[in-house]
Amino acid sequence: MSLMDDFKKFCEEISLSNYSDMQTSVGEIAKKLNKRYYEADSDSESHIYIVGSVGRKTAINKTSDLDVIFDLPNDVFTRFNSYADHGQSKLLQEVKDVLKERYPRTDIRGDGQVVVIDFSSYTVELVPSFKQTDGRFKYPDTNEGGSWKFTDPLAEQREAKNTEVKSFYNFFNFCKMVRIWKKCSGAVMGGLLIDTLCYQCFGDNDNYFLKGYSDYYEILVELFKYFKELNKDQVYWNALGSNQQVVNQDGGSFIDCAKDTYDILNEAESEDDKYSALKNVFGSTFATDYIPKSDSARQEEFIDQKFAVDLKFKLKIDCTVSQKGFRTFNLREALRQPYYKLKHDKTLTFTITSCDVPIPYNIYWKIRNVGDEASRREMIRGKIFRNNTGTQVEHSIFKGPHYVECYIVKNDICVARDRINVPIDLY
Repeated sequence: MSLMDDFKKFCEEISLSNYSDMQTSVGEIAKKLNKRYYEADSDSESHIYIVGSVGRKTAINKTSDLDVIFDLPNDVFTRFNSYADHGQSKLLQEVKDVLKERYPRTDIRGDGQVVVIDFSSYTVELVPSFKQTDGRFKYPDTNEGGSWKFTDPLAEQREAKNTEVKSFYNFFNFCKMVRIWKKCSGAVMGGLLIDTLCYQCFGDNDNYFLKGYSDYYEILVELFKYFKELNKDQVYWNALGSNQQVVNQDGGSFIDCAKDTYDILNEAESEDDKYSALKNVFGSTFATDYIPKSDSARQEEFIDQKFAVDLKFKLKIDCTVSQKGFRTFNLREALRQPYYKLKHDKTLTFTITSCDVPIPYNIYWKIRNVGDEASRREMIRGKIFRNNTGTQVEHSIFKGPHYVECYIVKNDICVARDRINVPIDLY
């Protein structure tokens, strides 16, 4: 298969596969709430809206959260708004009790702004709300004594759909692929932010709307270039369609992850290098049938082939660069300089600088050499090995874009990972 075919297959495989099951659950929820609040028996369609990433059609397979809005009658708002305090909390409690009649053995609870229904294969987060004349929804927020807030998910869905059609059906695929990258990299990034930033990038590049699967690698490089150049200090971005504020979580740490990803994608030259880069970005399930041409590339290992991956913790590695007779310096700081390249004959000491995984755990490393010189000398490397000292010493030997990854494995699950790029020039 070609890279074009592998992108097409991958996008099909990561797309949501259980939407019909979700629709059935939503229909049963609607039927119960319509009977209680509208005296409508057997109405499984009215007043209920699938929203979030599933509603925007950007959700990926095995999505565990289903966001739903139910539009209640105005007299219900009047009733709960008349409470002196905690009216919002009482509304969630009432809706929870109504649904408990339908699902007596299911865990159902009120949580901040939603009623949470824990089904076996996914969790429904239902927002009881009141549709406004402008299409927005007013919904309860029980935090800090209670208040009413507004959301506009239908406008977001319309803009996402318009962009999908305008992009010749490429937009949704990239929103989904970024979600896979988020899971593999541990980037802190909500679904609405992913869709918003992909939307902005597509809006800035009209030529994407004339592209196909054969151009996906090029678009990925440009997309992560767009991500890495975002301002980490930006407080929020305006969501597609609704313009609601999407808050910058975790100080924009996803931008650092995007920079590492861009460097790996951008510096891959050979076909083997590109497939290796994509497997590091998306996991080993990308192009499982691809057979690398070089023996060294065939030996590369990927963390999701050795352990289950569930990135719940933070890990940070750094590198000290030293050479006899020269000043020692920090590699990450040096990499902030545009087009920075390491010289040869340097000693590179990689260390874990922070890790919030509770002990005990095991530490694994991967040293990856990439590029024509590495291929020619059959020194691609890429084995994953355990070294629990927290320090790994390497040397800059030959030219090329290389990188080092570190993984924290607890109970046979990779729970944290970090990567640092090591671009080396001979001169």
